[in-house]
Amino acid sequence: MNFGRGPSVVLNVGGTRYSFSREVLKDFPLRRVSRLHGCLSEQDVLEVCDDYDRERNEYFFDRHSEAFGFIMLYVRHGHLRFVPHMCELSFYNEMIYWGLEGSHLDYCCQRRLDDRMSETCTYYTEEPNGGPEGKRRRPAAAEGGKWLERMRRTFEEPTSSVAAQVLATVSILFVIVSMVVLCASTLPEWRAPENRSVEEQSRYTAESVREPSGIIEAICIGWFTAECIVRFIVSKNKCEFVRRPLNIIDLLAITPYYISVLMTVFTGENSQLQRAGVTLRVLRMMRIFWVIKLARHFIGLQTLGLTLKRCYREMVMLLVFICVAMAIFSALSQLLENGLDLGTKNKDYASIPAACWWVIISMTTVGYGDMCPITVPGRILGGICVVSGIVLLALPITFIYHSFVQCYHELKFRSARYSRSLSAEFLN
Repeated sequence: MNFGRGPSVVLNVGGTRYSFSREVLKDFPLRRVSRLHGCLSEQDVLEVCDDYDRERNEYFFDRHSEAFGFIMLYVRHGHLRFVPHMCELSFYNEMIYWGLEGSHLDYCCQRRLDDRMSETCTYYTEEPNGGPEGKRRRPAAAEGGKWLERMRRTFEEPTSSVAAQVLATVSILFVIVSMVVLCASTLPEWRAPENRSVEEQSRYTAESVREPSGIIEAICIGWFTAECIVRFIVSKNKCEFVRRPLNIIDLLAITPYYISVLMTVFTGENSQLQRAGVTLRVLRMMRIFWVIKLARHFIGLQTLGLTLKRCYREMVMLLVFICVAMAIFSALSQLLENGLDLGTKNKDYASIPAACWWVIISMTTVGYGDMCPITVPGRILGGICVVSGIVLLALPITFIYHSFVQCYHELKFRSARYSRSLSAEFLN
């Protein structure tokens, strides 16, 4: 049989032909096309495509030719957009057929697809293994990859499955318990009966570990460490995993505990460093970073972080406005209140750095009242400073607000996709 012996193959999609070499098909980005490389018989081929011509070595797919043209643009350039004047749901159906997902679309098209699905209450799910032909036995490597992907979604996406929701709930409980213990440990009533000092409270000694607070802290640290290790093992890109902000925060929250224990082991319980206690208290207080771990489970905190990431230019612009106004108003206020010989000198404005504090609380309309001008020119300058602060701070807020709304909708639609998978799991 001449099947599979030609140097090149031809894909006929709705009358439009595409010619490829057989080696290109092996690692083709479209899963349905790449499966042709592993077909050993004509029966296997007909499970992937609609028809096959032996003489021309041509595979026929009865699909939308224009939609496949746009999908080929994604293969070549990495950008996938909807076909103009074509229904979004129909194009998405073509994407699922060729082995793509909604996440491959550009962000603007993802929004259109989500809106369209919400309007029509229509949700597509990818056919297992690419369609009816996926009922064949998959290789062990593919099964392992599927298991890793399932584990990855369980730990990264709290709404992707029932197991992910249970895991997220347990993680939240550990964060809450650790925060309660941290806050309670600062109360005077929390001290041991022997009335230890604050420095002694911060030490990780053998006795402190056996106390209830030490046991709870060790259990929480053990859970967070195991969770971080598993997420690192199942991650696709280890370097990208280390560079993610939330993973860095996890590391900052876990590391101080082990550093403190190692310092106790290697330096001894009565060393000068232990008696000082400052370093260990700082390390112990870094557990407050565990609160940020809640960002993995709440869209609001994720939206805040994504907004700050995307609006760093506007944030820099805001800081520049504040710094420029601070330099101008602090210099003028120091001159009017203390620099001129007007008979009354305000000691609170003895220097420009001291006047900067007054400028900040005035521009932000906080007004603690600990510093205030006493001269008439100084009060006039204070009024101008307050009005200028309202105007300058309001200018970039509009851009930040629109970015916040956009990020919120993006994360909400992303969570909705995983919620659809969760609903399908319940139905099954």
